[in-house]
Amino acid sequence: MKHSLLMGAYALCFAVAAPAFAFDGWHQENAATIESKTSAFDYVAFDAGTNRLFIGHRQEGLQVFDPAAHKLVKVIGDTATHSANGATLMPEFDLGIANNEDGTITPFKISTLEAQPSLKVSEEIDASHYDPASKRIFVNAAAGKDGQDIVVLDAPSLKVAGTIRAATAKAEGADVDGKGNLYLAEQDLAKIAVIDTKAMKVTAEWETTGCGKPTAVASDAVNKRLFVGCRSKGAVKPALIVINTETGKIIYAAEIGDGVDGTVYDAELKRIFVASGVNATLSVFEQQNADTYKLVETLATRQWVKVLAMDRKAKKLYSIVAEGSADAGKKINTAVSPYYPNTVFPNTFTVLTYSK
Repeated sequence: MKHSLLMGAYALCFAVAAPAFAFDGWHQENAATIESKTSAFDYVAFDAGTNRLFIGHRQEGLQVFDPAAHKLVKVIGDTATHSANGATLMPEFDLGIANNEDGTITPFKISTLEAQPSLKVSEEIDASHYDPASKRIFVNAAAGKDGQDIVVLDAPSLKVAGTIRAATAKAEGADVDGKGNLYLAEQDLAKIAVIDTKAMKVTAEWETTGCGKPTAVASDAVNKRLFVGCRSKGAVKPALIVINTETGKIIYAAEIGDGVDGTVYDAELKRIFVASGVNATLSVFEQQNADTYKLVETLATRQWVKVLAMDRKAKKLYSIVAEGSADAGKKINTAVSPYYPNTVFPNTFTVLTYSK
């Protein structure tokens, strides 16, 4: 594979050496360690209305954390039994769902945290994505060798509206543009699938050449841009790429740390944040205009800090981490890293807050 991105007749090289035009000074503001067992963890989501962070802590359930008090508030229903990967929040309906590894979702009221009985959706769930334009939830369900089902649920009824068969067997992050399009990372295919949320069908697939494994996605609907955090694949280095959603073409690329699982865009700050868990970095990019981007800074974090959620009012970023080790006697997820942790030490689970 080539080490540069071919953009028409010329090559767009990684912008790692480009000087930054500003330095924000993002840093770790707080680290709150909470009582924990040995469960792995996945996604985080922030609700601005209640100022709460929802944490997918697998066998320890969907945990609700108060970032102001730096303490755990509650575990949602029986989500520990179902192994919660994370939450999808729909504040307009006072509704959230836990996305559980066993293929169930657990509905709950955001305001009271009261859970309803879990509903079986698939044999397995990684994540789900809400589209306010169609008022539908798109669930990354079980995958097979020939593709993956995206189960579509109506909100707030949670009734199945249909199923989309995606070509990928490794659907990852997604985001919406508010106009009826959902952009889904197809990690194994190095593509972005464009889904019409009302018609419930894939309308396009965009190649992410030079982006090894597209994983974490954030949308800028105003400027019609898509930010994609990519993991490395073979000789292809990890990268942040920017796609013009009118053309499906890559207009910018820059090298980042490996193991990305979180990309956040803040329109007010004109910043893109990318968390990379293998190299323990948080990269901050400035959006100067729709086509011009510069690396501002790269903050050293901790290994395994790979997901992000943002309080856009307070301008704080949240992530989670625990002390882990790669036990050579157990199976290691070498697709991420040859030393990716497979063992978690008790009472080391920590919620991290980053700010300027």
